[in-house]
Amino acid sequence: QVQLVESGGGLVQAGDSLRLSCAASARTFSSYAMGWFRQAPGKERAFVAAISWNALSTNYADSVKDRFTISRDRAKNTVYLQMNSLKPEDTAVYYCAADLSLRSLRVGEPSSRYWGQGTQVTVSS
Repeated sequence: QVQLVESGGGLVQAGDSLRLSCAASARTFSSYAMGWFRQAPGKERAFVAAISWNALSTNYADSVKDRFTISRDRAKNTVYLQMNSLKPEDTAVYYCAADLSLRSLRVGEPSSRYWGQGTQVTVSS
């Protein structure tokens, strides 16, 4: 089965840092764009960051620019999200996703892409 597995979430204080990881089970993900989304209780799932298949292009939501960094290791089929200066409003379940392109991650059908199970990030004030 094809799957993405997130890890690295936890409970932290405002201003702290976390690094999330997403491990892909299939080598074919090396040619996919990868991204991170998050969903807080009662809110819609929102885009956070994405990276192209070759790691030459990245996109970030305005709310996380200059605080979060997305990266990937294609040889290890793993994508990362380094989160610095965390704020309470960053509290959410974070999901990684794989799609054919950066554009597909931003405007494509969510049901058509691969999703991980999510990892909880809680930031206290």
